[in-house]
Amino acid sequence: MISEELIGEARSKLYSAVISDTLDSFGGLHHAMGPGIRPLDESLTLFGRARTGLYMSIYHVDPKVNPYELEIALVDDLQPNDIAVLACPQGDRVAPWGELLSTAANARGAAGCVTDGLVRDLRLIRSMRFPVFAGGIGPLDSKGRGMVMQIDVPVECGGVPVKPNDWLFGDVDGVVVIPGDRVEDVVRAALDKVSAENTVRQELEAGESLATVFARHRIL
Repeated sequence: MISEELIGEARSKLYSAVISDTLDSFGGLHHAMGPGIRPLDESLTLFGRARTGLYMSIYHVDPKVNPYELEIALVDDLQPNDIAVLACPQGDRVAPWGELLSTAANARGAAGCVTDGLVRDLRLIRSMRFPVFAGGIGPLDSKGRGMVMQIDVPVECGGVPVKPNDWLFGDVDGVVVIPGDRVEDVVRAALDKVSAENTVRQELEAGESLATVFARHRIL
């Protein structure tokens, strides 16, 4: 279990590239979501625990079915530091996230949302500074186009497997997925790497050659 102190350090000191490098060193090379998953606000950092929702395409609205039932259940159950991770079918028909869901999630202390679907209500989401990463932007409601079929199950989002209780880190460079059982080890190793990179940067700024500094620290 990662502590609140370590969560705070990760959010204030880390960035997605150094976590990606750290995950590489742990032997996992398939952890970065595709480059199409972009932040609505590039100034924000996202770090938290995955709560997943799996969407499927639909092509009609059954009057006897609440198409938002599981989506609402997931958002209402979000806890502090949770991230809603919404895996959508390929294409541009489903916009599962918007301002009202952001408001509800933010009120529960959630850490953000990541989806490979579309997002709408950008100006309102940006105004509340709630971290949202998405595969695109569009005004379409999900009703009649897509529906959550399962929650808290393994999914693939942005081309990367995500399991419940994995952790996600996102910033302007993209989103990486950290296995839940390794998150503390990864964060601590990434913090150590940041400290070492600061030393490398200082030596390069002082005029030492890249070859000399790399030979000394093996960091690039």
